Amino acid sequence: MSTTLSSTLRDDMTAALKAKDTVRLGTLRMALAAIQVESKAGTTERELDDDEVRKVLTREVKKRREAAEAFAAGGRSDRADAELAEAQILESYLPQQLSDDDLTALVARALEGVDTSLGQKAMGPAMKAANAAAAGQAEGSRVAAEVKKQLGL
Repeated sequence: MSTTLSSTLRDDMTAALKAKDTVRLGTLRMALAAIQVESKAGTTERELDDDEVRKVLTREVKKRREAAEAFAAGGRSDRADAELAEAQILESYLPQQLSDDDLTALVARALEGVDTSLGQKAMGPAMKAANAAAAGQAEGSRVAAEVKKQLGL
């Protein structure tokens, strides 16, 4: 039987508790709490599949990065470093991010089926195709920037 990403997170949280790794423990507790909140969203509680768990983790990484930027701008480098450490722990559970060259090639392939002559109106279908192709391997902002670049917007 294969283990799910949620069960891996729980097992790693237990290991962090035993090892007294407070940063990792706190980060994994926070991630599991966010997963639990997401699983209870809607009319019925359900078990999230690995793709949904990755989306939650990606969202949490983004929150940590934004918080780190805010703390750094406010002169709180200690808190910024803590937020970045949490983001790095969460990123270890996500797929490897695409390099810029790989992202450029992926977006180019995704745009092959989109009518790019529509200009700004092509952005929606282009983003849909590019995000489906990237499937968690690149942050949405990176994908959007590359799509705009290739559409000439």
